[in-house]
Amino acid sequence: MSLRKVALRSLVSCLAALVLLSGAVMAQKKPKASAKSKTSTAKETKKSSSKSSRSAKKDSKSSSKQKTVAKSKKDDKKSKSKKDKASARRDRDDDRASSKKLSKADRKRESAERRRREAERRAAELAERRRREAAAREARERKLAFERGLRTETVANIAADNTEGEDLNVRRIAVNALGGHAGSVVVMEAQTGKVLTVVNQDWAVRSSIKPCSTIKLVTGVAGVNEGIIDKADGSIENVATNRKLDDAIAYSDNGYFQRVGRILGNEKMIEYARDLGLGQPTGINLEGETAGRLAIGNNNARIYSHGDDFEVSTIQLAVMAAAITNGGHRVLPRIPRNSMEKARFQTFYKADVGLPQTNVRRLIPGMMGAAEYGTARRGMDQDLGVAGKTGSCIDKGSWVGLFASVAPIERPKYAIAVITRGQSERGRYAAGIAAQIYHALAGTITRTDRNLAQTEFHIMPKNVAVAKKAAADDDDEESDDSETMTDGSDNLRVQPDGRNVIIVGSAERETAKPEKFVRRTGDSKPLFAPVIITPEEAAKKKRERMANPN
Repeated sequence: MSLRKVALRSLVSCLAALVLLSGAVMAQKKPKASAKSKTSTAKETKKSSSKSSRSAKKDSKSSSKQKTVAKSKKDDKKSKSKKDKASARRDRDDDRASSKKLSKADRKRESAERRRREAERRAAELAERRRREAAAREARERKLAFERGLRTETVANIAADNTEGEDLNVRRIAVNALGGHAGSVVVMEAQTGKVLTVVNQDWAVRSSIKPCSTIKLVTGVAGVNEGIIDKADGSIENVATNRKLDDAIAYSDNGYFQRVGRILGNEKMIEYARDLGLGQPTGINLEGETAGRLAIGNNNARIYSHGDDFEVSTIQLAVMAAAITNGGHRVLPRIPRNSMEKARFQTFYKADVGLPQTNVRRLIPGMMGAAEYGTARRGMDQDLGVAGKTGSCIDKGSWVGLFASVAPIERPKYAIAVITRGQSERGRYAAGIAAQIYHALAGTITRTDRNLAQTEFHIMPKNVAVAKKAAADDDDEESDDSETMTDGSDNLRVQPDGRNVIIVGSAERETAKPEKFVRRTGDSKPLFAPVIITPEEAAKKKRERMANPN
């Protein structure tokens, strides 16, 4: 056993020695291998670098080639565009040359064509101008024919009037005043109803027409009696207006009466119109009297200011004006047919308005204002005490001018109503016809109270300066066919005595000028003696100032 152990040990030792020897040999061989690997890697890097340089060179060569190709393409494009431009230029030049050649060749033909087109244009313009002129001429001729027809009809009607029982002197005055106007005239004794003349009885009695602004008398009476209009100052209840009742009548203010009418309503308006004699015959002893028309069921505000859907006759206007100034007594108009009736004419009242006289007569100051400073003032004799109401509007194909009036207002003797028709007619011209009649009858008019507005109604005289400025605003009725209802507040100026004077909104206000401290009069003398400087002295002083600037 011991021998085996010795042998194993010796074998193990031998194997260990071999292992050690082999490790030493391997250690000696390893550095050489690393050196070889180093050299090999260096060679490989050199090869790769050379390859990359060669590839870079190749890439640079290819990029340069690409650049040259792109440059050549760009140059090709530029050259192509230049060629295109040049060709386009050549084409234009060729076209111009060809056009020049064509214009030279066809100049006469083209110029002739241009002249032909210009001639056609001028001919068309001339034809259109002539067509318009012919249309305007035809319209004027139709207008003149219509006007001539109205005048011809008026002359024929006047010639056919039944003048039995009329005052021929008054009739002559009325016919002369009417002159070349197409229209009708009624002259009546206001308190008795005795009709002195009816000029153009067919229009005055048997025909009716729109009352225009004369309907404002009905609206005013209704407004006062219903408490809508304050009887003291003429203002509308809870409504601000530019004018009060008196000036609203005098200047025919549409907006004022539209506001009153909106509060009043259609039914009340119709009721008061009937009370004042509209919508029914007056009872005059002439055949074929018309009843006129009432605007029943029409709630448009224009019926209270413009008279839309109403129709009245000249005799109805005269009776209505007399009823207002008579305190509500509506006379029965009659023409005396025999000497007995002429000598002792019996007055008949067809009806009473049935309203307090003070309420009905409250419109008188405004009617007086219309004749004194308002729409009826032109040509009116202020000393005759005329009170009335004008109207202007379009109806039945023409303008209509109306005027209903009485005089003298304190105790009316005459009631005169005028209605005219025609393109130039207005209420102021109808009032002018009545003014001529009143002037001719002035010898029979006696004034008893020239201050009726102050004594009965306690209204102070109107401020003269304001009245003159407001006179330019008295044509409200001229626009009766346009809406004039506008809102506004009252403009009042308080006088030293405490009374208010209405300032019309459209009138310029008077501004107080600063008082001068020095007033020049005819005896004024200069405070200092005058100094006279001759040119030589002025030149001498100038040279002295230049020589001695200080």
